[in-house]
Parts: sequence; C-alpha cells; structure tokens
Amino acid sequence: MLSKVDRGVLFMLVSALISALNGAIAKILSDDISALEIVFFRNLLGVLFLLIMLKHTPTRLPGGQLHLLILRGLLGFSAMILFFYTITTIPLGVAITLNKTSPLFVSVLAFFLLKEHLSKKGVAALIIGFIGVLLIAKPIGLTFSYEHLLGVLGGFLAAAAYTTIKKIKHIYDARVIVLSFMTTGAVIPLLLFLIAPYIDAPEAVSFLFVEFHMPSSYKIWSLILAMGIISTISQWLLTKAYSLSRAGIIGVVSYTNIPFAIGFGTMLGDAFPDFWTFCGIGLIVLGGLLVKKG
Repeated sequence: MLSKVDRGVLFMLVSALISALNGAIAKILSDDISALEIVFFRNLLGVLFLLIMLKHTPTRLPGGQLHLLILRGLLGFSAMILFFYTITTIPLGVAITLNKTSPLFVSVLAFFLLKEHLSKKGVAALIIGFIGVLLIAKPIGLTFSYEHLLGVLGGFLAAAAYTTIKKIKHIYDARVIVLSFMTTGAVIPLLLFLIAPYIDAPEAVSFLFVEFHMPSSYKIWSLILAMGIISTISQWLLTKAYSLSRAGIIGVVSYTNIPFAIGFGTMLGDAFPDFWTFCGIGLIVLGGLLVKKG
C-alpha cells in the first residue's frame, strides 16, 4: 500500500500531467478562438461548478474585507489572460515556465507587503530565477520579446493574487475565493466583448479587445468542455496532494509540468527548446525550489 507521501507525490504528478494537457488543449483551441474567449469559457464552466458545490455544502466562514476579495479576482483574471495569451504565441513549455516565476515574485511581495523574512538563500534564489528568465527570453543582448515580457508579468500578477489570498484565507472559504476569481474572469471578458467593436486598440493590447464569436463546431465545444473538466480535476488532485504530503515535497514535484508541457508542445509543432532555453528553465526551477526553502 502506498504511503501518504507516495500518494501525495502520485496525485501531484497526475495533476502536473493534466495541467500541461490543459495548456495543450488551450493551444489547440487558439487555432479557432481567441485567448480571451478561452478564458471566458473556462471561467464560466468553473463558476457553474463552484455554485453547485456551494449550494450542496454552504460556506461557514464569516467573510469580510470585500475589497481584497475583488482585488484577488482582478489580479487572478489578469494573470490568467496573460498566461493563455502567451500559450497561443510562444512555445507551451516556455509559457508555463515563465508562469512558474510566480513563487519568486511571491517571496518579493511577501517581503515588502507582509513583512515576511527573506533570507540570503531567498535572495540568491531570486537572482538565479531571474537570470533564467533572461536566458529564456533572449540570451543575445539580454533583451525581451514582448510575449516573454507578458509571460513574466503574468507570473507577477499570479504572485500578487496568491499574496492577497494569504490575507483573506481565514475569513473566506477557498471555494468563495476561487469563485471571485472565476466570476471576474467571466464578467470582464464579457464586457470586453461588448466594447470591442467600438475600440481601435493598439496592437500591443489588441488581444484584449476581440469580438465574440459563438463556437459552431462540436470539436471546439468538446475541447472547451474537456478543458473545464480537466482544470477541475487538476485542482482537486493538487489539493489532495498538499493534504497528503509536505508542501516542500509537493512543490518540487509540481515542476514536472514543465517537461510534460515541453512534450505536449513539441507534439503540437513547437520547436524543441535549445540549449539556452533549457538552461533558463533549469535556473527558474532551481530558483523556485530554493525560494520555497529560503
């Protein structure tokens, strides 16, 4: 029989695999619908699922500090749209790796906003991780492409959302926190769809102002449904993994979604990562692991 630690690792491995698969599905969907539409449908399905859960088992936590709950929703949506946009524009493995910079940013934000201690090991981890970002983006001249910059910004916004959770996790049920994020992630795209025909947006932000087109094929609807189901399963497995094993162990295993994503991306036609990209991925993973211990 598997021990609790082994079961936790197994749950995390499966979660990492299907999380990468979810990214692959999003990349396939991007051939037919925009990143904003992907975010809209993903969150809409999530809202329906969470409302059913809350109706079945209501929350008992008191709530409060509504402004932080709203802020978490806005930050979460912003991080998600940038994540899905980068998935559609750069290799899947690289997009997921850049999103994995969030633990580095969490430590920085926790230091400045929550007055948490940042050790020398933590500072070293940040430096290592951000050198990795530079190597992935473009080692020659150390200049960023716009898409890579958005990927890092998405990691920062995800970190800001996680930091906000630390302030409200004792007064809001986790399902309510996720519901605020997913509701925001459904409502804001809806508003953007409505104003898109009247906005002549600069190319840099044109992905935020696209006209909505109702999917017309069974293939697209099947992929949207699969993405919603897979996202839910991945989150459940993630939660189970952290409940069965130590956070440090599970945090290490969570990085396996990067090689999974590289594999799926290669199958979908992404160029296989070159030497510098692999070095950058390695440094980001190393920085992320060190900052968890720092």
